[in-house]
Amino acid sequence: MTNLLTFTTLFPNAQMSSHGIFVEQRLRHLVNDGDVRSKVVAPVPWFPVHSERFGRYARYARVPPFESRNGIDVYHPRYLSIPKVGMRVSPATLAAGSLSTVKRIMDAAYQFDVIDAHYFYPDGVAAVLLGAYVRKPVVITARGTDINLIPKFALPRRMIKWSAERAVRVVTVCQALKDSLVEMAIPEEKITVLRNGVDLNLFKPLDRGHCREKLRLQKKTLLSVGLLIERKGHHIIIEALKALPDVDLMIAGEGEQKSRLQDLALRCGVADRVRFLGAVPHGRLPEYYSAVDALVLASSREGWANVLLEAMACGTPVIATRVWGTPEVVQSSSAGVLMEERSPGALVKAVNTLFDDYPDHSLTRKYAERFSWEDTTLGQKAMFNDIVKPGSGAQ
Repeated sequence: MTNLLTFTTLFPNAQMSSHGIFVEQRLRHLVNDGDVRSKVVAPVPWFPVHSERFGRYARYARVPPFESRNGIDVYHPRYLSIPKVGMRVSPATLAAGSLSTVKRIMDAAYQFDVIDAHYFYPDGVAAVLLGAYVRKPVVITARGTDINLIPKFALPRRMIKWSAERAVRVVTVCQALKDSLVEMAIPEEKITVLRNGVDLNLFKPLDRGHCREKLRLQKKTLLSVGLLIERKGHHIIIEALKALPDVDLMIAGEGEQKSRLQDLALRCGVADRVRFLGAVPHGRLPEYYSAVDALVLASSREGWANVLLEAMACGTPVIATRVWGTPEVVQSSSAGVLMEERSPGALVKAVNTLFDDYPDHSLTRKYAERFSWEDTTLGQKAMFNDIVKPGSGAQ
């Protein structure tokens, strides 16, 4: 049996049930049959006040120091996050804030073989610092903006390269992220692509008519899921509605741009066709995916966007920008359509292309079934077994 210590700031907790849920999903499938065990250290920024007026920071303060999720022990140590200078010092504060928890886990007789870190910066860098202190090998998984955005800053780029050189293995969730790491002079043979999967039992087609009636849908309807931030591209979809008079839009998510997006819908004259849903619980998303006619993801950057697979597993085709790992997800007309560029005009063209030759929902579901978690789980097991086997030199 292989024992892991999963280390990441991207993990759900009692206050934020969908935060980093893709990391939890991968881990749950990995430990499901008992060949691998893991305890999770998921640090959260320290904040002293619980008052609601401090928004998400107050939610951090209410996160419990320990919880059990789906039978997995999850620890939430606090680390110092300093506004404006946080990017530079976060790896050090993250490692320092987590060290006592890691040592306490080891003292309680859980001797893990590998630190399994998710997200390169600051998490992966901090994991390498911790690994050096407790003398354990580290694997780092790159997931998206940690490689396609953060390395644009000089110091984080150097630290990402430093940690990748010291990790025993690097994992990426798509080939595009691997290519970027190779461009940073990380040896190609050190990098393994293990894409995300989709839970085909949770995400499956529901009765479309019932879902549409429940959600009061009458027109063709698009769905956009994600944080209300610029790079997710919700504004592009709202602007495109001006040229799609017979189409409605639902937006699932919370974020800093909500008021701006609402104002944009008013200025574009489409406010009566845009419904802001707020945060939708993960378990209810199949209801929305099954009801709508297409999921739209107009992001400027994505590693491997889980929402695309989730929608397709529910039988709903997707429209997405041709960025990073997305072309690796959408490779067939039964899956959906890729936009020619990231603009309202290109989105309008993609919507019309999709609706002119709309795929059968059963074919879209069949396409998604290629992306179960099984291959990813087998790949992880093989990698960890190779690391911990006698003579591997990883210790």
